[in-house]
Amino acid sequence: MSSVSHSVEVRLIAVAPRIPVIPATLHYDGRDPFAVRMTFPAHAALRGQEVCWTFGRELLAEGLEQEAGEGDVRVRPYGYGRTILEFHGAEGIAVVHIVTEQLRGFLDLTRALVPPGEEHLFADIEQDLADALDDVC
Repeated sequence: MSSVSHSVEVRLIAVAPRIPVIPATLHYDGRDPFAVRMTFPAHAALRGQEVCWTFGRELLAEGLEQEAGEGDVRVRPYGYGRTILEFHGAEGIAVVHIVTEQLRGFLDLTRALVPPGEEHLFADIEQDLADALDDVC
């Protein structure tokens, strides 16, 4: 097995008194060992299209214990057994919270595929560079 997908439920933090529960999927591919993806369905997005955020596995792990991230994605513990994920984009900020144990379970699955500190053994740096250059040209 070279990848892991893990379905989770997140609560979208909004101004309204009711916090809607939406499905999301966490995905990890051992061929891109530093990154995780979190995908939200079209009905939960402003533009009515599926939204996918890519961020560091290490960021997610660090954010379970303490505030982490300074860019587009930020993660921090929230109360008892919850974790907040903030996604900063051009249209604004989406804030969700998720049961921390769901994230821990997902991270355990990713660590079984690629142990922390061994990502460089699985990364295809030459292919990543070629893909990046293809996007530029």
